[in-house]
Amino acid sequence: MVDRTVPNEERPGVRDLARLGVLSNYVESASDDERRRLRAEAYEIAMPVVFDQLTRGLELKRGHRRCAASVHGLEDDCLERFHNDMDAVLEYLFRRARVPILNLEGWIRTRLTAATIDAYRSRRGARGALQRPRVPGWLATRLDNDPELMTLAVDMLEFVGLEATAGMEVWPVSVWAARRVAPGDDLEAAQRAVAKDIEAVLAAMRSRPKWYAAYVERPLGRKRAPLLMPPRSGPDATEEQVPSQTARDDAGDARVTELAAVAVVAIEARLARGEDPQTVVVDVLTTVFGSGVGAEDLDRRPGETPTIDERIVARLTDQATIDRIVAVVLEILADKGR
Repeated sequence: MVDRTVPNEERPGVRDLARLGVLSNYVESASDDERRRLRAEAYEIAMPVVFDQLTRGLELKRGHRRCAASVHGLEDDCLERFHNDMDAVLEYLFRRARVPILNLEGWIRTRLTAATIDAYRSRRGARGALQRPRVPGWLATRLDNDPELMTLAVDMLEFVGLEATAGMEVWPVSVWAARRVAPGDDLEAAQRAVAKDIEAVLAAMRSRPKWYAAYVERPLGRKRAPLLMPPRSGPDATEEQVPSQTARDDAGDARVTELAAVAVVAIEARLARGEDPQTVVVDVLTTVFGSGVGAEDLDRRPGETPTIDERIVARLTDQATIDRIVAVVLEILADKGR
């Protein structure tokens, strides 16, 4: 245990402890105050490395030139991502620095990817999901080694460990269906096929009840519950039973989120084929948000504000709006590639 009567300037520094190969051991036995001191010192050492070697490149991919200029220029969302990466790097440093390290910045630089991936897997583990989603041999056998079903199984195991939900649905059927179809193909048929395949994969997974409960049901159950709409029919239906404006807004937001996910997948696939970003964005968003059948508006009174779908399609006639949407979409795709 560290003697708290010793002035800070006489206590061993992070570089000295790393050079001796005892940093991790020292941190493990240090007091809370001493850990905070060492963390603050390590933060100052690691910050420029993380920003220069990781954050700057990611921000440039997102088109955030101001955020890529310096830590002080990071916008709120980008700053939060940077802090998450810093936390991951510092935790990795304090846990793994058990051998002599002469060049601390160089050691951190070579371990940025490992540190951030470890943190991502830890978050999945905390939810009860598999840290490295893969199809075990017994499941592959149950699926007859069908490549499409095994790919879907990995997608499902990946999805249960994410914080994101599928809107009003349990699984992001529309997103996965969009990956299977080319422009002009029948998306609804693909959605039905994916839903059928999901049931087949679930049936195979449930053949091992304990495994299914641990790695599918448990993490899936920790997602936010989908919004449920109040009943609107029946002999005793009254005005009070009509969904409130807040409930309608929440359900609409969930639906738009799901449609946006479908749009991103479709846009990504077409951009990968080399198509023009503006043309692709306008075409896909018009198709996705302009193809409603009216069911989503059944609880809207005459004269109420147009749906988000209508406003999105209407704004696609303005070039400045299109430019902004294209920039946002490209940023989202850059985040996915991280």
